[in-house]
Amino acid sequence: MMDCVEETNHDPLSAPTMSIPSPSAGDTVVEKKKPSENVSLADNSLLVDISDALSEKEKVKFTVHTKTTLPEFQKPEFLVVRQHEEFVWLHDRYEENEQYAGYIIPPAPPRPDFDASREKLQRLGEGEGALTREEFLKMKEELEDEYLATFKKTVAMHEVFLQRLASHPVFRNDSHLRVFLEYERDLCAKPRAKIHLITTLVRSMTTTTDEIYLGATVRDVNDFFEQETTFLQEYYTHLKEAVARVDRMTSKHKEVADAHIKLSSCITQLATREQPHTERFLTRAADTFDKCRKIEGRMASDQDLKLADTLRYYMRDAHAAKAVLVRRLRCLAAYEAANRNLEKARAKNKDVHAPQEVQEAEQAQAAACARFEELSARAREELIDFRARRVAAFKKSLIDLAELEIKHARAQQELFRKSLQVLKECQ
Repeated sequence: MMDCVEETNHDPLSAPTMSIPSPSAGDTVVEKKKPSENVSLADNSLLVDISDALSEKEKVKFTVHTKTTLPEFQKPEFLVVRQHEEFVWLHDRYEENEQYAGYIIPPAPPRPDFDASREKLQRLGEGEGALTREEFLKMKEELEDEYLATFKKTVAMHEVFLQRLASHPVFRNDSHLRVFLEYERDLCAKPRAKIHLITTLVRSMTTTTDEIYLGATVRDVNDFFEQETTFLQEYYTHLKEAVARVDRMTSKHKEVADAHIKLSSCITQLATREQPHTERFLTRAADTFDKCRKIEGRMASDQDLKLADTLRYYMRDAHAAKAVLVRRLRCLAAYEAANRNLEKARAKNKDVHAPQEVQEAEQAQAAACARFEELSARAREELIDFRARRVAAFKKSLIDLAELEIKHARAQQELFRKSLQVLKECQ
């Protein structure tokens, strides 16, 4: 195979189980887990998961594990190391392929961002002198858990992107996916600094401009697509607002957890200055607040993973669905232009029997009509599937979240019950 693949043009959300050393122990975070067997395909002919991940200061390296029985692949099993930019490279190959214009292309995973967690750890280290040792260790543990949760979500987002491609009956046959999964060398898909950022910005602006311009100039008489366009615009807006609200709720849970740390630390300090009888009482109370802090932290993490991340994912998926509608409008505009060109050719050559210009215009019009009808039929199927898929995903996430919150509520209730009993015994 080639030495280098150059870039020519510049619940889904279930986090895998990991065991990661504390980020404070160094700049590298390593995760290892057994290859996943939970990707459900009818024939199990292409199974993909991320079996390992390595986080460094500037990048995350994902070990992509593939098992397949498809004859197009060279071997039945592969392990390759990929970086985030290579996932973006793969996504762009699908977006730029005109054959997939009628499909909802799975959104590219977001760029790994551990800066916020690292900055918090750094600020905590700088303010260590203002905290008691116990308070510092507890807050450090909270931040390390937050870092770990972010890392888990990063791996999950990249894994679900590949699994959606691998489970799709058309996308799984793309040659770029085979290269991504089995080519053992670097794909040379590194971002080109400012040029890469400018290209991404221009592409985004072009899509937005086309959506506004085509929506205003091209008349779509199909009620189904008009309704889908209106729905997706409102749906995206509601998702964006919901994400902001869930983030605030999660943030408040984390603030409550932090408050429990401070309460536990203050009560512990007070206990050291009291009589033995009172000291035992206060020590037990401090221990209760510490355990309650852990429950609040877990609740915040579960809300972030099961609700906020699901909302964020379907914001990106809704944007991908809107992109299908924009591509269909472009195709419709091309079809209308072909109709106008045919009318002009016929008007220009009324007195000539079947001129070449008219024949070419008729052929172009027929090709544009066929492409538009094919794309519309495919887009309709994809949008109907998107509706069913998102309902099933939200149902699963909300059920999982409800079960977890019930579990945490019961744990908290049991904690308070036992703590009250112990505190009564200390009196």
